[in-house]
Amino acid sequence: MQKLLGLIIIMFCVIGGYLMSGGILSSFWQPGEIIIIFGAGIGATILANPKNVLVEMWQQIKSVTSKNEYTLEFQQQLLMLLYELLEMVDEGGLKRLDEHIEIPENSKLFQKYPLILRHKSLVTFISDNFRLMAMGKINAHELEGILEQELAAVEEELLIPSRSMQRTAEAMPGFGICAAVLGIIITMQSIDGSIALIGVKVAAALIGTFLGVFICYCLIDPLANAMEQEMKKKISFFECVRMVLVNHVAGKPSLLAVDSGRKMLPLDNKPTFATLDSWINKMEGM
Repeated sequence: MQKLLGLIIIMFCVIGGYLMSGGILSSFWQPGEIIIIFGAGIGATILANPKNVLVEMWQQIKSVTSKNEYTLEFQQQLLMLLYELLEMVDEGGLKRLDEHIEIPENSKLFQKYPLILRHKSLVTFISDNFRLMAMGKINAHELEGILEQELAAVEEELLIPSRSMQRTAEAMPGFGICAAVLGIIITMQSIDGSIALIGVKVAAALIGTFLGVFICYCLIDPLANAMEQEMKKKISFFECVRMVLVNHVAGKPSLLAVDSGRKMLPLDNKPTFATLDSWINKMEGM
């Protein structure tokens, strides 16, 4: 809803200001220029990125334009899942944990937390590193180093689509100039025509320059920035898991280990320690 509001404000102010200045709305309809600019942008994006990046880019665009899924309930499910896994490690070690981390999709424990199970990369990160931790052959410092390297790789991969989108945004004014130059070439072919005809053709050519700048700074660049912020929010949940594992291996009780992960969650919905404690007490009282 917020993204839609921003788009409405942009369109209302830009188009409204143009009309208030005496502009004619039909002047924007230049199919040839639109095809050149959008076609060049889409083609360049496809040319510059492998298939997996394009697929991830589309997924991130859908994530940004859809309802926020990283709600308080999502955070609650993540923290409660981590707490239950830690309790299993303390009580039964690796053997008890085995049935849950080998195939998480079939685990009754993971099935209790459907919002987490929906995120395959996060589930894989949890199961793989709980297996590593539960083996008991690694200290907190070594585990922290391993997880930091893994998270750096995860962050780099998740941010590639937004960076590629940013590169496309930066190129859009150039594509607009290309469309404008082609429009001027067409205008020069009619140089022996009337002044009015030449004026119309020059105006049509300048629409290409406008569209390139508008699409860059009002559409694609803000979208790329929103994608980057969304992925950094997603990375914070990986950071949460990392902190929980490292603190547990360091000897902290399950509650304190999970609380250390809680501190890494995004500020907008981050629960307090009292809220976390009440969740755990409620779960243990059931």
